[in-house]
Amino acid sequence: MYIPKHFEGSETVGREIMQAHAWALLITADEAAAPMATHLVLLWQDDGSEHGCLLGHMARANPHWKLFTRPVESLALFWGPHAYVSPTWYTPGTKVPTWNYVTVHAYGRPQIVEDTAGALGVLAKLAAQYEGGGPQSWGLDRLPPGNAEAQSRGIVAFRLPLARVETKLKLSQNRDLEDRQRVIAKLEVQEGDDAQATAKWMKRVLP
Repeated sequence: MYIPKHFEGSETVGREIMQAHAWALLITADEAAAPMATHLVLLWQDDGSEHGCLLGHMARANPHWKLFTRPVESLALFWGPHAYVSPTWYTPGTKVPTWNYVTVHAYGRPQIVEDTAGALGVLAKLAAQYEGGGPQSWGLDRLPPGNAEAQSRGIVAFRLPLARVETKLKLSQNRDLEDRQRVIAKLEVQEGDDAQATAKWMKRVLP
């Protein structure tokens, strides 16, 4: 990913983005096949390695997973809040529109989880992440005996050990402080969660 020096973000911040915005786009390609892209949830896990890993699954009917059997790298693309920035928000001068955003590119080679117990473990972790731990939370144990195992045959679970993580925070760091503060003020009065969240991110990277 093209990342000018002033837009670089740390890997720690990248992990925060991946965890908060787990709805990702997974892209895999090699010379023998057309690129495949799948929208899916990817759960970042600290597995003790330098960059951690991602857990996910996709429908077995989706041919994307067959590329995992080849020695090729995949890209998991995560995006956080983003918002349009009008040049009318800056101090007077010859200026142009732009878009502010935060994003993460995570790279690695997916590994298919072959055994049923391992696949169910991936599904259980995904459910626990979004269901929470309350008494009303859904879990695999709510399914009839043998049902989870039967349904798991319709999906392919995988883990993606990460080889590198790139974090980009394009939040007007190339503008002077007055322009940055003016953009924040405008975003804070815009409708929509993305504008509000982008303003918060801009505040985080103020000098």
